[in-house]
Amino acid sequence: MSMDKGKQIDRYDLHDHPLVLVEAQGDENEKALCSVCGEVIISASTFSCVHCNFHLHPECAQIPSFITPHPLHPQHYGLFLYPLPEWLYGGRACAMCKETCKFRFYSCYDCVDKFYLCTKCGASSWNLIDRENRSKYEFKDDGHQLPFIFLQNHKDELKTACCSWCLESLMGPIYVSVGCKIKLHSKCFHNLPTETAHPCHRLHTLFLHFRENNFFCEVCQKNDSDNLLYRCLACKFDIHLECIRSRPIIEANRNHEHQFSLLFRNDPFVCDACGTIGRFVSYVCHTCHLQVHKSCTSLPRKIKAARHDDVLVHKYFLEKGEDGDCQICFERVKKEYGCYGCSKEGCNFVVHVKCVFEDDSLYTIIDQENGDRDDATDSSSSIRVIKVNELGEAMKVRHFNHEHDLVLGDKIKGDEDRACDGCMLPISTPFYYCSRCDFFLHKTCAELPKIKHHWFQLPAITLEARDWRRCSLCGRRCSGLFYIGVGGKEFCLRCAAVPYTIKNEGHQHVLFFDRKCKGKCNGCGDYHNYFGAFRCKECSFSLDFACITLPLEVGHKCDRHLLKLSNEDGEDDPEQFRCDVCEKKRDAYRLYYSCSTCDNSVHSRCALGGYPFLKDGATFNWGYHNHHHKDLNYVGKVVDGYPYCSECRKPCQDEVVKCTECDYIVHFDCGLIWLPPWL
Repeated sequence: MSMDKGKQIDRYDLHDHPLVLVEAQGDENEKALCSVCGEVIISASTFSCVHCNFHLHPECAQIPSFITPHPLHPQHYGLFLYPLPEWLYGGRACAMCKETCKFRFYSCYDCVDKFYLCTKCGASSWNLIDRENRSKYEFKDDGHQLPFIFLQNHKDELKTACCSWCLESLMGPIYVSVGCKIKLHSKCFHNLPTETAHPCHRLHTLFLHFRENNFFCEVCQKNDSDNLLYRCLACKFDIHLECIRSRPIIEANRNHEHQFSLLFRNDPFVCDACGTIGRFVSYVCHTCHLQVHKSCTSLPRKIKAARHDDVLVHKYFLEKGEDGDCQICFERVKKEYGCYGCSKEGCNFVVHVKCVFEDDSLYTIIDQENGDRDDATDSSSSIRVIKVNELGEAMKVRHFNHEHDLVLGDKIKGDEDRACDGCMLPISTPFYYCSRCDFFLHKTCAELPKIKHHWFQLPAITLEARDWRRCSLCGRRCSGLFYIGVGGKEFCLRCAAVPYTIKNEGHQHVLFFDRKCKGKCNGCGDYHNYFGAFRCKECSFSLDFACITLPLEVGHKCDRHLLKLSNEDGEDDPEQFRCDVCEKKRDAYRLYYSCSTCDNSVHSRCALGGYPFLKDGATFNWGYHNHHHKDLNYVGKVVDGYPYCSECRKPCQDEVVKCTECDYIVHFDCGLIWLPPWL
């Protein structure tokens, strides 16, 4: 590819706009992330979009959209380049290098939830294998028929992986099994013994075995899908290749100051480092009197986790006054076993080792050389102060999302409803407003930092304005300001403001966010099987993001008072509950809005409307409708009569889209037939 400055390419499979070759940022703090591989762009140039924050390494701009067939996954047609779905919030580990696929990955249609290759491994392994011999595989023996791919040179793609037999770094020629589960040096591949003895199973010999289904390794106590293992055929006793040879001594390192010695025992034990049960293989520190899992010998001393602002330090036991509930699963942390706790004195934040390491994308290891230095502070103001009063309060500011100066106000003129152009909730004091046009911002929304950290993900999120988007957390179509996260996730301001523990008006106990929580939301009855939900530790009550962010009070024409968010009508007959707006039955155990003075009760959807956070004028272009003109604009309420919908021919009153060039008008759900469910 020619690297002429200003060169333009079209990769509509990756991005909606053309990409232009530009010089990379010189400031280290302003380095962009590649939107394909997720790594910082340090090359002299980058392909970037002039309209939005989208950048590509020059080499990533050339990767193929599909590879067919791919030798590491020959059982299906080929591998396709997929964007990371929003529901895969933690990313997925590459089957070859074990690094997390951050933005895009290669997989096949049949195995998109099982087999992943990062963009580097997917493309490079295809290029490294001799094109003329891609259909030829080497086998350990004809009986097992286990295919291996020979890679003569693999550069740095496997720098974090090790040989499945000798556990040393993968240097030089290697063999990789189809599916990438097993990686072996060429010498280890040819010298792999077909039978061996092991101290964890002294009764019988273990034989090299090929298995197509998952198995349970008795040494590390994990289920896995490695095809090659050692098995006792009489006892069905299975061991990974990696677990068959354990190192007798693990030398002192930066994670632990003393050496660990291997101990084989059939008795179960509780690991002093993580507090969970182990069996057969453990390592003992004779100086500290610790017995730990093999994997726990390398636990990092310091990490940064998404759930906490400060650095977390590994502790083998807790001092008096340091105990508490794990801030991820909210079960009790036992004082006598290892956990991670806050490094700041006086902070009792603690998490189980198992919980904090469940998702690779939600923590990062702190380099010992950097000590406790933490760059996770919120930064970059959204406003520029122009005028302050005698108390130092900003009276006039310029916000990045508006072309005019904004003035601080404490009274709304007129009786019409006004919404904040940031969070789209009704405006309340204090607020900033534009004296030249209809633009309002809550003072709290105007003062939000451009860059901040959010407990839902580890990397920082950036504040940007959107005409409309679907929030990645609550699933509502919204206008206003959004925080943009990794993988293109977009968080509306209402969701971005929710802490991971919250006291909700609809429930008597504190709720905490659990990523593994599945089932029905008690607020709306919808299933929350992807992102998790806020659940109660004391009972089975749970709420999704859409319900946890419902406004506590709303106005509606059915009542002269504000309607308040409510839950549970007591022990009355559920059959008598009806919505006073639509007059249909209302589930007595779902969230609803009510007025105790007037005895009105309303479905939450009837009180709010279908799209309460979309701003009038939000534009939907040709990508979302089949009208012959380009743009349709959203209108929340029709004020000039009841025109007929151009599609279903029924009267239009609320929530319509209108053409900007003709009289075409349709219900929102009738007109936007091409709007996919995730937008």
